[in-house]
Amino acid sequence: MATIVEQQPLPQQEMTDFPRRRAGSAAISFFVYLGITLLFVASNPGAFLHWFVLPVTLCGIIIGIDAVDWLRSRVDVFDPIGIIGLLGFHFFYMAPLLHVSWDYWMRYIIPPADWRPWLGGMAVLNLLGLLVYRFFRGPALRISRRATRRTVWQVNEKLFPTVLAFALLITGGLQILVYQQYGGIGGYIAAYEVRYTAGSFAGMGWIFMISESFPILAFMGYAFWARRRPAARSWAALILALILFGGLQLLFGGLRGSRSNTIWALFWAVGIIHFWLRPVSKAVIYSGAIFLFVFMYVYGFYKAVGADAFQIFQNPELRFELEEKSGRTVQGVLLGDLGRSDVQAFLLYRITGPGSDYEYAWGRTYLGAAVLLIPESIWPDRPINKVKEGTEAQYGAGSYIPGVRVSSRVYGLAGETMLNFSPLLVPLAFTILGVAVKTVRRGLATWDRNDTRMLLIPFLINFCFMLLNSDSDNLVFFLIKNGAVPFLVILLGSTIMQREEIDQQPDIPG
Repeated sequence: MATIVEQQPLPQQEMTDFPRRRAGSAAISFFVYLGITLLFVASNPGAFLHWFVLPVTLCGIIIGIDAVDWLRSRVDVFDPIGIIGLLGFHFFYMAPLLHVSWDYWMRYIIPPADWRPWLGGMAVLNLLGLLVYRFFRGPALRISRRATRRTVWQVNEKLFPTVLAFALLITGGLQILVYQQYGGIGGYIAAYEVRYTAGSFAGMGWIFMISESFPILAFMGYAFWARRRPAARSWAALILALILFGGLQLLFGGLRGSRSNTIWALFWAVGIIHFWLRPVSKAVIYSGAIFLFVFMYVYGFYKAVGADAFQIFQNPELRFELEEKSGRTVQGVLLGDLGRSDVQAFLLYRITGPGSDYEYAWGRTYLGAAVLLIPESIWPDRPINKVKEGTEAQYGAGSYIPGVRVSSRVYGLAGETMLNFSPLLVPLAFTILGVAVKTVRRGLATWDRNDTRMLLIPFLINFCFMLLNSDSDNLVFFLIKNGAVPFLVILLGSTIMQREEIDQQPDIPG
């Protein structure tokens, strides 16, 4: 099956200009991030004339090179290097500075007397981690195609529509049965509102994994149909398709309060457009980012109070009151949902600070995540995931009481590494991120545009930046729940062929 892969060298001009272009991006990153830091210092010298600012700024400069490359179109708009660079601008740099500027911190804990040394300590670890990440992910060259490839997954024009139709029938039918079980959409929402006390969705995970795949399968079907029809690839048609897709996502899982279920799916859908139908511009990415931020803020109220959230926006005083009680603020979205700075700094304080009684998990949280899909009815004493160690790291040894005192915080790549081993190993954990990014970019470099695996590329890019801010149990759930059914449909609906066989096939029209 394997064939020899012949590398196609980059154009000479690109190879010659590469060091100069990278130096240009590095210089821009240095002056931009330094300038922003000086603005923070000038705005509040008492808070920012502190050593923590130096490693935080260096983190910004390092990850900022990739963000500048993305802004200068040195990498593709969906290149994981560029996307992580943009997200890293906030994650590693803006978030810790905004925490200090706004004096906004995680709730329900006894905080350190001064957060800044612990933010600085995490910034040092992250700085070393970013250097490890850059080493293992390789340089941010433009993704170049190869003259020949080992294999290509080509759409089976007869089989793929049949497999897809069967999958849509199964997934859609299961969702209808779910609504019937709860007495319609209203009953489904009511079950969500009492989920913590009544366990409304207990045992439904496998059903949701299948049924909630319907929207992305439907969008793949649209892409398969639209690639031969120029009118269906117009932006008017694509925007309408995305709106309908977003509505389906709300019906297929979004009403269970899962914002990520909708947000990541929209990212996937836009990626399918970019890789299979037509290139997506930066303007579309900017508009999408604004929409997603607003969606996260607004939908956070539904996550907090259910259907009553619709009344909140008719009463500004009620909305302000709920913001204060639940933390569903703009700051909460920016620093709680999109950042982990205070959580990781607090873990560093609790684990290494004076009087710490924390005992490392030594990989137990990863094992708990690996067996997460095994039902408790089959393995009642299966290993616990990160909730035990996370709770005891925050509140002390013995504080974890199942069903009574359990912390559900998300700690991110660095945070979970600290829970299991030692803060000293945090930089090495970034190897995982670097290898994942390099692997996805290899796929981008070697797969044909019409390769059906390109339908999965946005999902894999999404997984790369989830590695940074999610925990192992979140990642296992994301891969299986969101990816298993689409992958199976693509596998069954494709013909896997050697490159030489594909060269004999006619080009796809349009």
